[in-house]
Amino acid sequence: MKHNRFWVWKNAAEEEPEAGRVLELNGTIAEESWFDDDVTPAQFKEELHAGSGPITIWINSPGGDCIAASQIYSMLMDYRGEVTVKIDGIAASAASVIAMAGTKVLMAPTALMMIHNPATIAFGDHEEMQKAIDMLNEVKESIVNAYELKTRLSRSKLSRLMDEETWMNAKKAIELGFADGMLEDGKKAADEADAYAFSGKVAAAALVNRIAARTKPTESPKPEGRSVDELRAQLETIRKYI
Repeated sequence: MKHNRFWVWKNAAEEEPEAGRVLELNGTIAEESWFDDDVTPAQFKEELHAGSGPITIWINSPGGDCIAASQIYSMLMDYRGEVTVKIDGIAASAASVIAMAGTKVLMAPTALMMIHNPATIAFGDHEEMQKAIDMLNEVKESIVNAYELKTRLSRSKLSRLMDEETWMNAKKAIELGFADGMLEDGKKAADEADAYAFSGKVAAAALVNRIAARTKPTESPKPEGRSVDELRAQLETIRKYI
């Protein structure tokens, strides 16, 4: 029997040594394979623990089955290595729960996160409907547990955010505590840092040169304090360490 998996493991050691292994979660969580409970959760856990060290998880998922998401969340929380979650598209519904397992959660400037109340399909009389409502209330409380651990927001505020089906861009998610930061362009940051360091050295050297040019040796009587020659010697010392 063929199982369709929505996760892909990659070894990024050559490209990102510090990232270790990379896990990509794409598409709807709880696709057909997740209904085979005795195989898929165990298979995911086996792959997760097939290695050690830090892992990076890329998420782009509209969500899906909250039980499957709970299993992934629990496995990642129990994993001993550092877990960095990077959201490049969307982490909605059940996918947002998985994101909460990250030691660090980063979002692309264009990414989105969405949280809402759980839903189900029920059939029967009023007693069956009440059972479904009670079940959904408990599911919601379990989801709030994950959000509360990450955000430190009050349960009442988190409940309201779920009631309102809250959509968050990266800045809003960071503000509310669902994310820790935004993904940045490492190449651009490095270029800017190098440019700043270079210009700083040039400016300091130029200043020393200008001061030195105005303090030429003199044979006039030695004034109180440091002489011009002493000042020039001091400037030459400073110049060596720029």
